[in-house]
Amino acid sequence: MLNCKKPNLGVWMVIAAGSLGVAANTGCQVHVAGQTLPSPYYLQDDVQYFPAGPENKLANETAAMKAAREEAKARR
Repeated sequence: MLNCKKPNLGVWMVIAAGSLGVAANTGCQVHVAGQTLPSPYYLQDDVQYFPAGPENKLANETAAMKAAREEAKARR
């Protein structure tokens, strides 16, 4: 038979304190009352730039519809 003894309360307290310490040191965004609050490290984050896209979001669809209308007119 194996000699397995249960960990005592002190071991569990060390594990709990370590887990709490790891959880407290992870920076993540938090949602509070409908607001998204930044992580504690937002000042060190790199800035991402997304250039403005075309004014018409459906430019390809608009061009295809215009070409189809002109083709239909030409067939009449």
